[in-house]
Amino acid sequence: MFSEVISEGIVIVNAQQQITASNKAANKMFDYKEGELISKPLDILIPQRAKHKHGKLADKFMGEGKARQMGKGLDLVGIRKGGEEFPLEISLNPFKIQEKQYVLALIMDITEKKKAEQTIDYWFQIFDESLNEIYVFDAESFIFINVNRGAQMNLGYNMQDLGKMSVMDIKPEVTKDVLERLISPLLSGRKEKVIFETIHKRKDGSLYPVEVHLQLSFIGKRRVCVAIVLDITERKNYTQQLENTVEERTQQLREALQAEKKLNELKTKFLSLVSHEFKTPLSSILTSTSLLKKYTTSEQQEKRDKHITTIKSKVRYLDNILTDFLSIERLDLGKVNYSITSFPLSKLINEVVYDANMLLKEGQRIQYPRDIDGIVVEFDEKIMGLALSNLVHNAIKYSPEHSDIELRVSQENDQLKIDVVDNGFGIPLEDQPFIFDRYFRATNVLTVQGTGIGLNIVRQHMNNLNANVTFKSEMGTGSTFTLFIPINNKENEKNFTG
Repeated sequence: MFSEVISEGIVIVNAQQQITASNKAANKMFDYKEGELISKPLDILIPQRAKHKHGKLADKFMGEGKARQMGKGLDLVGIRKGGEEFPLEISLNPFKIQEKQYVLALIMDITEKKKAEQTIDYWFQIFDESLNEIYVFDAESFIFINVNRGAQMNLGYNMQDLGKMSVMDIKPEVTKDVLERLISPLLSGRKEKVIFETIHKRKDGSLYPVEVHLQLSFIGKRRVCVAIVLDITERKNYTQQLENTVEERTQQLREALQAEKKLNELKTKFLSLVSHEFKTPLSSILTSTSLLKKYTTSEQQEKRDKHITTIKSKVRYLDNILTDFLSIERLDLGKVNYSITSFPLSKLINEVVYDANMLLKEGQRIQYPRDIDGIVVEFDEKIMGLALSNLVHNAIKYSPEHSDIELRVSQENDQLKIDVVDNGFGIPLEDQPFIFDRYFRATNVLTVQGTGIGLNIVRQHMNNLNANVTFKSEMGTGSTFTLFIPINNKENEKNFTG
């Protein structure tokens, strides 16, 4: 039957609102066996609170006898056999057979779509509720595209006003020529971020000093600038107060100011990282969600699947970033519990390689290590998997298509040595001393998505467990990252709780 190859659920109902047919997709969607829905009243698929209203609507629809798209602007809900509710969209198509009226309902489970919408709403809420001012403007015309609520409140303008304004309208000291020179290093790729101080002008004419952290981003193919702006009025006042203090306290107050500035720089770096790393995936999620609405026919399922896969991938990427941030916090607070167990090395490597295969670029291959059957490791299995996954994922990310990533296992003295070898970009010599520093990224991969957090987390875990991670790299040839794992580590088990 043709309906059995359609991925959407199909339910056919007669004029008495009894189910006369349902395809496999509908049966699976509502958790019923084949044939189990036949002759059942339609309202067994509808939550109790909606049955009364639905009955009246169904009678009206039968009377009109016109096809109708349903779900737009409505939150429609179905109920599975076990009582679980889920969101759905329905299109209705009436027809007649031997003068008897029927309705064909095409049903789509939109659970994943709803989750994606909620994720977008959540990150937009973070953007909008930030206490710092955040501006997004066109990199050529300097016209504002989006401005968060914190900036609107401080300036006294609403978004309707700002949508007609340019950056120069709120920066009386900055001309178009000056702004073009400021963003020139971003457009040419010489710098990832430009930081400068200037004056902002409110709608009422009052002025206040700000520190601007400016970087380049994209909305589709459109180049935009993202500015995270700190109101530094208090900092300026504090500096003036410091200058008026007595000589014997000068050095002490300078140190306090330096500490404050360092804290602000760390905070700004974090906000810049969040803005940079969240912007692209959020834009992809928003675009895919919008395009999903256009593909309503069964023939377009492949396109729907493509965009749903994109949404899942980007949400998973954002989740991984948040997991890294939480890991850093726990490591900094010393609240990490380690559990040393014995496990086969082959089992862990199989799991890491299996997950990594899903990330491979076209033509890339992972060469599995030889002769590892029978090797048993005493270590924290979860942490070792995290470390090895991080190194393999980096090798994939920073290597070209049609290249190999090789895993090698050997024993060196009383340690197990695991090498992850790639033929990628390599790390510039001047960047190598900083490669394990938090938030640091090599200058030749700044255009590749990344946070600069993963290697820092790996190194901290390895140090805590009497293990180590090292690397060798040559520009244009590739890199080799190596884990050194103690062979007998049970006696060194640690419980870091403070």
